Amino acid sequence: MDIPTTRSRRAPPALLSILTLTLCAFALTMAEFVIAGILPDVAAGLSVSIPAAGHLVTTYALGMAVGGPVLTLLTVGLARRPLMATLLAVFMIGNLAAAAAPTYAVLLAARAVSGSVVATFFANAVVIAVSLAPPGKQASAVAKVALGFNLAMILGAPIGTIIGQQFGWRATFLFIALFTAIAWMCLVIFVPVRGAAATGTIATELRVLVRRDVQLALTITAVGNVGVLIVFTYFAPLMTDVSGFAAQTVPVLLLVYGIGAMVGNLAGGWLSDKALMASLVGLLAAMAVALSLFWLASRFQMPSAIMVFVIGALAFAVIPGMQTRVLVTAHAAPTLGIALNASAFQIAAAVAAWLGGRVIDGGWGLPSLYLVAACMTLVGVGIAVVSWLRDRRC
Repeated sequence: MDIPTTRSRRAPPALLSILTLTLCAFALTMAEFVIAGILPDVAAGLSVSIPAAGHLVTTYALGMAVGGPVLTLLTVGLARRPLMATLLAVFMIGNLAAAAAPTYAVLLAARAVSGSVVATFFANAVVIAVSLAPPGKQASAVAKVALGFNLAMILGAPIGTIIGQQFGWRATFLFIALFTAIAWMCLVIFVPVRGAAATGTIATELRVLVRRDVQLALTITAVGNVGVLIVFTYFAPLMTDVSGFAAQTVPVLLLVYGIGAMVGNLAGGWLSDKALMASLVGLLAAMAVALSLFWLASRFQMPSAIMVFVIGALAFAVIPGMQTRVLVTAHAAPTLGIALNASAFQIAAAVAAWLGGRVIDGGWGLPSLYLVAACMTLVGVGIAVVSWLRDRRC
């Protein structure tokens, strides 16, 4: 009789565990993206201006950027699965509070609480996924978890927006809370305790930050993503005012971007498993070239639509490599490393919005955003090359 191998016994639960983490990432990311679709309804419902309602996005991002490293340090030494279950529960309560928020201030606080647990959860999820992956497949495991972010962009945000339009914006937050409850049950059932205990002390975690290779890895994320985030932040006016698409076409173009992101994410994971730094440098360089080509194609609709797919694919193809690079360099404190990497991404988003605004206010014109984005991406390429050369010298 045939005796099952260790790999055949372990592979299905490992894959199921990683897919459960993908489901959790979907729930957490849907809450970040969905607010854009219901912003006018929230503003009207709470009698605040659209710009004031826009602070709900900023508050969530700040919660992620600040809460991630702080919570990660405070929870050093705690077992990962119970910690993640607790973080999901806090996230669910935050969304229930958002649904019931009687005032704008309460909603802001609820959004801050919800956002504060996301980076720490994702950091632990990535570490667990990597521990479950077979040798040489760690980046692909990271890509599978990050797939939840892609699906939230493609499906979660539109679904949440439709629910808000049909049943009111509070129903959207209720839906997110319900979905999170389902994700919580799957986490408890399917994610093993095996290999999931965090070790070390706060001092051990913080000591990693003085390492130059860790600093460079985080800087690659903080700088290398600015360019593509400039384009994404000002996506709607670039498509309508420059490329000439109708406003009703923008959601379709975002769907094209999301499909490209999903393809790029999986391809990036595969490439990173084969050659981490070579693929990271190559993908960032390709993104700089693509952004420059987008500038040339921006006046024409069909080439612009093609470039939307290409940029989406490249933007998410670099993510598994960036995450894995942080895990490799911060191996003594992987959870803090990933949490800081999430914070670095939020910093990139803030810089992108500010820099893009300065370019527009300076009268350079919307198309120039593509060239500024390409230049910022080239800076990211340079930092990645420096990091790679340090490895080769060591």
